Amino acid sequence: MDVKLRPQVIFNALTFNITGSKSETNRLLLLKALYPEINLKNTSISDDSEVMLQALSSLDKIIDIHHAGTAMRFLTAFFAILENREVILTGSLRMKERPIKILVDALQQLGADIQYLENEGFPPLRIKGKKLPGNKVSLHANVSSQYISALLLIAPKMQNGLTLELVGDITSRPYINMTLDLVRELGVETSFIGNVIVVFPGREHPAPRTLTVESDWSSASYFYSIIAMASAGTSVTLKTYKQNSLQGDAAIASIYRDFGVDTVYSESSITLIKRECEPKMQFLSLENTPDIAQTIAVTCFGLGIGCELAGLHTLKIKETDRLHALKTELEKLGASVSITADSLTLKPSDRIKEDVNIETYNDHRMAMAFAPLAVNVPITIRDAEVVSKSYPDFWKDFETMGFNVLKMM
Repeated sequence: MDVKLRPQVIFNALTFNITGSKSETNRLLLLKALYPEINLKNTSISDDSEVMLQALSSLDKIIDIHHAGTAMRFLTAFFAILENREVILTGSLRMKERPIKILVDALQQLGADIQYLENEGFPPLRIKGKKLPGNKVSLHANVSSQYISALLLIAPKMQNGLTLELVGDITSRPYINMTLDLVRELGVETSFIGNVIVVFPGREHPAPRTLTVESDWSSASYFYSIIAMASAGTSVTLKTYKQNSLQGDAAIASIYRDFGVDTVYSESSITLIKRECEPKMQFLSLENTPDIAQTIAVTCFGLGIGCELAGLHTLKIKETDRLHALKTELEKLGASVSITADSLTLKPSDRIKEDVNIETYNDHRMAMAFAPLAVNVPITIRDAEVVSKSYPDFWKDFETMGFNVLKMM
């Protein structure tokens, strides 16, 4: 399905209930599988979280997680410690191209029994669950935080806990802190001093508790982009958010102040308000928040300003090579873009080509990042249903905002 978007007057002062954070949900779903005493509220309704939930409850030998990268990493660690269980963990063709050797090497050093079934270093994997005798391992600190989080999530169930040394400069620190904060919610003792993380063994049966998942800040970023390109005075309210968020992408609130978007916090929601602003060239390091890079780049283009975005080395191993995809699609619209292995530079532009077809590359963030340009010009998003990976209600909410959304099969 493609969607053709036409500019319309944006409805003001609406309120939206945004699905729970995919990042928090997937971590908590794994912890709940290890500790059934946990109850969860406001969990994500995204495809990725549904895949994670189904995989954790499945008794099948072959577990297919399709395009869900987070699930592949977390489940590799989960099934490695699930005693007396053997599974084959596989996914889509793109998933079979996404590396997992760093995590598998670390688990094997701890004693895990994992084999590659096709290409060395890539899924699918044969995993035979067992007790892991080891409790110390090291990783390069600039790897995907999901490798690190996968190890930390299973650490409370390991006989001797886990000591994890991160070698070099740490990237995506907020996601590591999120994982540790959620583990501590179970009463598990942890420490993170310098580059060494320690997770001590947890109680066999922690006290029952209910944990509420905060709504997804990555999903909120698309509303920030819409409001940034809207007229002064336009506002929208989003539930359920908190000022002291565990999510790294909450940095979007401070970043978008430079685009004229103020964030007003209430007890359980945020209100975004556009004020008069003359935005300027942006120089940002997004190593801790790479998932909002596409949104920011498109917002800058829509506002006619340039940007230099650094710290993007992990974008090349996402659902697609996001750096190359961003360059290709922005240039269709008339932008001048250059990229390196870990950065993107966009030159200021005062013109946006109309009626351009944006390819999404089976990447939900490509679809949602480019959609706000409809504030200014007609645009078509190809294979638009890909948004269900993280935000199934995106097009419904987009239409509620006042946009003309024509669905084409």
